Amino acid sequence: MDKRDYYEILGIDRGADEATVKTAYRKKAMQFHPDRNPGNKEAEEKFKEATEAYEVLKDPRKRQVYDQYGHAGLGQGAGFGGFGGGFEGFDIGDALRAFMRDFGGGGSIFDDLFNMGGSPRSRRRVNRGEDLRIRVSLTLEEIATGVERKLKVNRLVKCDTCGGSGVAAGSSKKTCPQCKGAGQVRTLTRTFLGTVQQVTTCNMCRGTGEIIADPCQTCRGEGRVRGSSTVNLKIPPGVSSGNYMTVDNMGNAAPHQGTPGDLIVVFEETEHEYFTRQGDNIIYELPISFITAAMGGEVSVPTLSGPEKLKIPPGTQSGKILKLRGKGISHLHHTGKGNQLVQVIVWVPTKLNGRDKKLLEELSLSETFKPPEANKSFFEKLRETLGV
Repeated sequence: MDKRDYYEILGIDRGADEATVKTAYRKKAMQFHPDRNPGNKEAEEKFKEATEAYEVLKDPRKRQVYDQYGHAGLGQGAGFGGFGGGFEGFDIGDALRAFMRDFGGGGSIFDDLFNMGGSPRSRRRVNRGEDLRIRVSLTLEEIATGVERKLKVNRLVKCDTCGGSGVAAGSSKKTCPQCKGAGQVRTLTRTFLGTVQQVTTCNMCRGTGEIIADPCQTCRGEGRVRGSSTVNLKIPPGVSSGNYMTVDNMGNAAPHQGTPGDLIVVFEETEHEYFTRQGDNIIYELPISFITAAMGGEVSVPTLSGPEKLKIPPGTQSGKILKLRGKGISHLHHTGKGNQLVQVIVWVPTKLNGRDKKLLEELSLSETFKPPEANKSFFEKLRETLGV
């Protein structure tokens, strides 16, 4: 299928400056980002497509070639490498890293913590396995302190029979007769601008420059088979839904001893029975009797680290927020913790016996148990209204 025009993909004019290119790409990327469209393959493809267009149009040299020759001028033979025109092997992992490089502080939020940075160009390989993407659910308790998880990942792994080469025992690879070992096929196309050289990956050897005459019977020449691996993941405290970590080389193994893809682990925060998260603070609604609200007292409230005592001041009104310092979520990028905000809700009984009613009737006669406005007589309110 023919590629769409890069300017059309980003919705910009051919004379757009660098700032316009960047703004247009960011808008498209935020619209189709996989974290905003989980499981939506069409959105994922549009995200990759927009990133590919951005990688070319933001680079003055690539853009000049593209403007003159179109997609044909950006083949791997044009000397760009990395994210060059054909974008061979360009996958969702590459697109995510490109986006986070320019709009997320140099990589995923964990690049500085785990030394997982690096430009997409330095991480790409001609023969690279597919990235895998999994989701991990975390409770607020796990998010508050960080947690270690052991994950079983179903993936394509290196074939043990042939060591990943794809070649049967006693046999060897042969030079590809179509590309003569280059891994690429060059064709010349005449255009009104002149002769354009187009370089494409050889379809016979898939860019390896070699073919297998006698393939391994276990993997059928692929060099990889279905299997699984265990990943020990140390998740730092303070993550949120949509944050992710990249585990290098734990995606699918590549065919014929290439570089494995990466494993992208996306976090999801599960709903809590008692708490609502607000940034690094957590909110808890505490029902108390109107007696406790009036007289004050000490109550026990749940926190993420266990029960804590909380003092209720006398005369506490319904809706008042009390604070438990340092009982929230640990900050992701620096030391310290958020707070637990306790919203007091004065509970009103719905069933009263005869003795209860009598006591309340007696209390209702006291001016202390009347709201401020109710303590004023009709004539006092009238004088206030008239200002006399």
